[in-house]
Amino acid sequence: MIRTVKTDLVIEQIKEMCIEANHDFSDDMKNALRQSSEKEESELGKKILCQLQDNLRIAKEDRIPICQDTGMAVFFLEVGQDVHFEGMAIEDAVNEGVRRGYEEGYLRKSVVNDPIIRENTRDNTPAVIHYAIVPGDQVKITFAPKGFGSENMSRIFMLKPADGIEGVKNAILTAVKDAGPNACPPMVVGVGIGGTFEKCALLAKQALTRPVDEHSEIPYVAELEEEMLNQINRLGIGPGGLGGTVTAFAVNINTYPTHIAGLPVAVNICCHVNRHQVRII
Repeated sequence: MIRTVKTDLVIEQIKEMCIEANHDFSDDMKNALRQSSEKEESELGKKILCQLQDNLRIAKEDRIPICQDTGMAVFFLEVGQDVHFEGMAIEDAVNEGVRRGYEEGYLRKSVVNDPIIRENTRDNTPAVIHYAIVPGDQVKITFAPKGFGSENMSRIFMLKPADGIEGVKNAILTAVKDAGPNACPPMVVGVGIGGTFEKCALLAKQALTRPVDEHSEIPYVAELEEEMLNQINRLGIGPGGLGGTVTAFAVNINTYPTHIAGLPVAVNICCHVNRHQVRII
């Protein structure tokens, strides 16, 4: 049976998500930050992690952004095939929600209307929206405002099949080493393996929205996530890039089938402010 979803509801939900995600951490990130401050061996690193927790508390209490870079709005929309939207076009509704959220939440507008001309759009639109049509009559909205200090440190590697899993490991470590302090560590490392040039990047972006306390359901991938996290945390980059034993909170890896001639790998890095929210309509 077809279910009608009014786009006014979508607009309101997205407006709220934009404001909340930029003012309050998700529970998985709060726990990761707290646990990391207990594990960090460097005194300076421990002090930085405590300061980051103070920043979180102040942002929540005073309703100010966790970070001044309130990001480019990235959405993953999983739309049930039995859903009928009533009102404006869904893409327009998403952008209207972003517009209202960033204006009413007094969030920094960081989007320019052309990558070369670079005139600010003044309302943080347009958003980057990824759609998937799925079974059912619900709409799942995942929101991830992405700051560009860490986004700029992300990489794609078009490996050869012969490079194998060791090549994948080397690619991940290379991206993190090159990012160093520029990605505002401790970071969350999203990795996409497989697909095509653009698919692996999408997998890596999506991996950042998975709670950092959840591993892949694929056994070898879960093991790889643990191994890479341990190796990254032995690099010594540490909190704020000032040295320490906590360089990353998590490594989240997504995989997808690929061509016999290729092994695409994308590494999408996010800073310690790994903001994400999920709502279901």
